[in-house]
Amino acid sequence: MPYQWLLFDVDNTLLDFDQTEALALESNFAQHGLPFPPEAKQRYHAINHGYWQRLERKEVTPEILRTGRFQDLFDELGVQFDAELFASSYLAQLGQQAPLVDGVMELLRELNGRFHLGIITNGLADVQHPRLEKSGLKPYFSPIIISQEIGISKPNPGIFDAAFAQMDQPAKNEVLMIGDSLSSDILGGINYGIDTCWLNPNGKTTDLPITYEIKTLHQLKDIL
Repeated sequence: MPYQWLLFDVDNTLLDFDQTEALALESNFAQHGLPFPPEAKQRYHAINHGYWQRLERKEVTPEILRTGRFQDLFDELGVQFDAELFASSYLAQLGQQAPLVDGVMELLRELNGRFHLGIITNGLADVQHPRLEKSGLKPYFSPIIISQEIGISKPNPGIFDAAFAQMDQPAKNEVLMIGDSLSSDILGGINYGIDTCWLNPNGKTTDLPITYEIKTLHQLKDIL
C-alpha cells in the first residue's frame, strides 16, 4: 500500500512505558519516605492496566484513574497515605522518564521526509508532553493527539476523527496505525477502517483482522 501517513501509539511502541512506570513508582515511594515492598511494582502494574482498560470502556474518567489506582494500591499494601498527593508527584516523576524502545530514533530518521508521522496516544497531557520533549521524539510528529486533551480515548473513533481533521482528511487507505495494544490501537484502527500494524514482541495471538504483525520496530521498514 502506498501509505502517506503513519500514526503511532506512544507507550510501549515508541517509549518503553514498563521501564518508565517502574522507575517513577520506586522514585515516588522514596520521595515520600514510604516502604517499597517487592510486590509493589507488579501490583501497581496490574491495577493501572485495569484502570486504563476501564477508561477505554468509558467506565471511569481520567480524574478517577489519576488517583484511584494509587488508593487501590495503598489499600492492597496496607499503606496510609494521601492518594492525591502521591498521584501529583508520581505524574511529575513519570514525565521525567523517557526511555526509548530499541531502534526508534534510527527508524524515525529513515521515515522522516518519506511519510507524514502522527501520534495518537491514550494518556495524560502533563505526562506525555514532557516525555515526548525529553525523548527527542516531538519534532518528528504532527499532529500529536492526546486523549485527555480531546476527552476521547482509543478505540473510540472520535479520537481518530480528531487526528484526521488535523491531517486534512487523507484517504483512509493512505493511513497505517502502528501500536502494541490490541484493545486500543489495533481495534481502534480496524473499527475506523484503516490498516493496522501490531507491534507484538511477546508473540501473543489474536483473532482480530490485523493487516501486519511485527516483533520489532525495525521490521516496519520491510512493510513500507
